[in-house]
Amino acid sequence: MASQLSRIMRPDDANLAGNVHGGTILKMIEEAGAIISTRHCNSQNGERCVAALARVERTDFLSPMCIGEVAHVSAEITYTSKHSVEVQVNVMSENILTGTKKLTNKATLWYVPLSLKNVDKVLEVPPVVYSRQEQEEEGRKRYEAQKLERMETKWRNGDIVQPVLNPEPNTVSYSQSSLIHLVGPSDCTLHGFVHGGVTMKLMDEVAGIVAARHCKTNIVTASVDAINFHDKIRRGCVITISGRMTFTSNKSMEIEVLVDADPVVDSTEKRYRAASAFFTYVSLNQEGSPLPVPQLVPETEDEKKRFEEGKGRYLQMKAKRQGRAEPQP
Repeated sequence: MASQLSRIMRPDDANLAGNVHGGTILKMIEEAGAIISTRHCNSQNGERCVAALARVERTDFLSPMCIGEVAHVSAEITYTSKHSVEVQVNVMSENILTGTKKLTNKATLWYVPLSLKNVDKVLEVPPVVYSRQEQEEEGRKRYEAQKLERMETKWRNGDIVQPVLNPEPNTVSYSQSSLIHLVGPSDCTLHGFVHGGVTMKLMDEVAGIVAARHCKTNIVTASVDAINFHDKIRRGCVITISGRMTFTSNKSMEIEVLVDADPVVDSTEKRYRAASAFFTYVSLNQEGSPLPVPQLVPETEDEKKRFEEGKGRYLQMKAKRQGRAEPQP
């Protein structure tokens, strides 16, 4: 099963560098995934449901998309477990004047079907038919791996970003930023919960502010590490999206983004962690070429620990890229 969305990129989709905002692309990716997974989960007779985003695997921004180009977002279901759907999404940009097309993004998303009668009830997913047995086995390995990683991120749920008075430049406190947003009807599905794509766009905006404050240049999203959605966000909640720098290499910055939801219209519920992720940004000059990044100065023991963890993620991904680039014997 596959589907495709297409949309021309308008001036209001631009970032400060003049290309399409990374958050806009993330939102389109999620919309395509939600459509195909919801369609599949309702393909058999039974209780009707809507597919909710649970996780986005690492997403690389392979090439910038320009204003005036057409974005073609194609989605395909590649694996189903008993209660989840894996969707692979590719984004192509098309210059409609020249006909030139290029791949700009690849992403993997995981959805769970929630009952329309009771959104806290997770339903079973209709199985897909695989052309090869290896496809199912490979999908099961990916499912188990992402499930383990989701469990490992939950320990961060109590961590919060605290403001600091008069911070020094290049420190974590100097660039950390927060955005407060009241969840309205336009942010939500028909069932009163925030679209995953809306949350991802807000997260990208906050991460971009942190990166710009740190290096004071044009910045662009280079990649997004796994985004984990820990709980649903209801209409009427006030959400706080907080970002802080965790690691810098010579030419990139890693920013941790945390989303907390406060159900202000329901006094019986407490504030909770709704989502978390790591974004990677690069600094650009006026011509769009990469610039060196000012090195982060971690001060506290927690900041030093997060810096070393970020360094580990950076080196691990660097090794993977070099492994793919090496010629095969």
